[in-house]
Amino acid sequence: MFGREKAKTSPAAPVSKIETIIGPNAYIRGDIQSDGGVRIDGIFEGTIDIIGNLVIGEGAKVIADIKANNISISGAVKGNITGNRVEILETGRVWGDLTINSLLLNEGAYLRGQTMMHGDIEPPMIEPPQPRPAAEPASATIVDVEPKPQTGK
Repeated sequence: MFGREKAKTSPAAPVSKIETIIGPNAYIRGDIQSDGGVRIDGIFEGTIDIIGNLVIGEGAKVIADIKANNISISGAVKGNITGNRVEILETGRVWGDLTINSLLLNEGAYLRGQTMMHGDIEPPMIEPPQPRPAAEPASATIVDVEPKPQTGK
């Protein structure tokens, strides 16, 4: 009514509220553990283990092993990442291995590492072609189709 509408969210995709912010002028070394969402815009070294979502801002530099639900990366990350969904935006850069359920790489994003996706999806069964049985050589009979000229005796 007074200029602001509430954001509509679907019940299937709950949004984790950002409760902790590391500002752009902060340099922190240590461990982060949280049940809520975290945003990093500064420099962080250590480990991150959160239940909520993690947002790494464009100017952020993170050297850490990360465990979080959904992770959005616009800055630089060096370390292994484990999570449900990882999105690396066009300014995002990641050096490390990913263990995830879903991955989104925007055009211009950089990823150097291995990606392991969870899930019980098995590759399709592809059977090698069976060798054909060797064909038996056909017996040939020579047949002369032109009549022989007859001589008059």
